[in-house]
Amino acid sequence: MRVIITGGTGLIGRRLTESLLSDGAEVIILSRSVTRVQSLFGGKASAALWDGRSAKDWGQLVDGADAVVNLAGAGLADSRWTPERKKLILESRVNVGRSVTEAISRASVKPKVLVQASAVGYYGPRGLPAVDESAPSGDGFLAEVCRAWEPSTEAVEEMGVRRVIIRTAVVMAEHGGALARMLPIFRLGLGGPLGDGSQGFPWIHLDDEVGAIRFLMQREESRGAYNLAAPETVDNRAFTRALSKTLGRPAVLGAPPFALKLLFGEMAQEALLSGQFVLPRRLTEDGYTFKHPVLLAALEDLLRKA
Repeated sequence: MRVIITGGTGLIGRRLTESLLSDGAEVIILSRSVTRVQSLFGGKASAALWDGRSAKDWGQLVDGADAVVNLAGAGLADSRWTPERKKLILESRVNVGRSVTEAISRASVKPKVLVQASAVGYYGPRGLPAVDESAPSGDGFLAEVCRAWEPSTEAVEEMGVRRVIIRTAVVMAEHGGALARMLPIFRLGLGGPLGDGSQGFPWIHLDDEVGAIRFLMQREESRGAYNLAAPETVDNRAFTRALSKTLGRPAVLGAPPFALKLLFGEMAQEALLSGQFVLPRRLTEDGYTFKHPVLLAALEDLLRKA
């Protein structure tokens, strides 16, 4: 099995690559830094130099590949959402999608499947009831990004390539990601809800993120949009309680909205003080079984490994 991954050095991409390599797959990672890929995977994964915008220098690798997994895009929470940063977040994703589409269009033997990344931000800020994949896109910048991101590779379907869109929730991992940012504060007993804590907090354990991607890659009947979120829906307040209980530390201070807006600007309102409750309806209907469906047990598992 030969798999090409964009974003293979990120949180999800690294674990997916390791999982595929452990099963004997050939993995080719498109990256601006071949050295970084070699350092991360000890030469077990191949690397192809890539500018993030075109199929130049790597497009021929798609010919005859079994799967392409498109995870690349500028980090959403790496810095404040200035107009320049928002432009980069949006254009990086669209440009990657177009380059992947270009490469597939040139391939004599098309890949069997393209896994296209997206996010639960597609649904915009909303309260209960929880939404599944049938819900329309919502309001806000993240929804706008997803509405441009998802169609960026749509044309491959007309080429006969099966396409799966993964709308991913907040990924919980033992190292890196959102949990790594939270742990130092919570371990000091300084954690607490963001705002009033009533906003939805969709989450997924990294093992299930990778497990679901591989499940959807291999299941030939699966196509279209899938929510990659744990079946247990919680709000930010419930997540805070679960994390504080797991650590055995109090979490009563919280972060008032004005302070978050002062620190993070526009990103605070949409990414921290708002959220959504998301159900993985299609994923479970297709037969995927979650390894970590319950938040408290998932956090306990991650903290044992950390």
